[in-house]
Amino acid sequence: MDSVFRVDGDAVDVSAHASGPWNTSMQHGGAPSSLAMWAAEALPALAPMRIARLTVDLLRPVPVAPLKLRSEVLREGKKIQLIAVHLEHEGTEVVRANILRVRRGGSEFAEVERTDALDVAPPDNVADGRAPERSAMSFGAGFTLRSVRGEFGKPGPAAIWFRHNRRFIDGHDDSPAMLAAAVSDFSNGISSELDFAKWTFINADVSVFLAREPVGEWILLNAQTWLGNDGGGMAAARLADKRGYFGRAVQNLVVEKR
Repeated sequence: MDSVFRVDGDAVDVSAHASGPWNTSMQHGGAPSSLAMWAAEALPALAPMRIARLTVDLLRPVPVAPLKLRSEVLREGKKIQLIAVHLEHEGTEVVRANILRVRRGGSEFAEVERTDALDVAPPDNVADGRAPERSAMSFGAGFTLRSVRGEFGKPGPAAIWFRHNRRFIDGHDDSPAMLAAAVSDFSNGISSELDFAKWTFINADVSVFLAREPVGEWILLNAQTWLGNDGGGMAAARLADKRGYFGRAVQNLVVEKR
């Protein structure tokens, strides 16, 4: 299939387009993150809601294999809603996501919006760059990248625009929030401080915070990595669309020599 996933009830078919850079039989973290965001956005609510925060815990390596999807509302309300999304493989939970939705206000809030202006070139002014993964069947190969600063494989901070060229879920349009969730998991990849050929720096989780709903088909990841001296570290990024910065993403890293 051309999409990353196909969902039928609680059954999820997974295509090779979900595979990541560390092991082709395992999913890139951005793939289940986009699926969890889709599942949360699909749930009914007592009032108009938007996603304010997504936290994805990668409990085990997520295989490129059929999954079972289960969603539940942990806290229902007219102002906030807390959701848990579970992904299982052969009876074992591999991903657990918690999503906070908040009430969406009306036009009375338009005058109080505070959006940080872009401090980098917009995507229309930047040439296409190389895909983050060379295999045409990988998750990263499904994106068009336009680099303002830095690139995959080059150590140091980076600011890169991402646009997704496939559907995350077969038969469903991508939402900007799904794109933001998927892109956030690239933070450590684009801002690595270590040689990819000599080290792995896999994230155990990703948290995405949204001050407002993102818009459009382009998401900017303005990322940096910090490393400790004990095999740990973190990557964090500012998230933007063409209107300006709207959110933040944070990953905790497990660093090892190959």
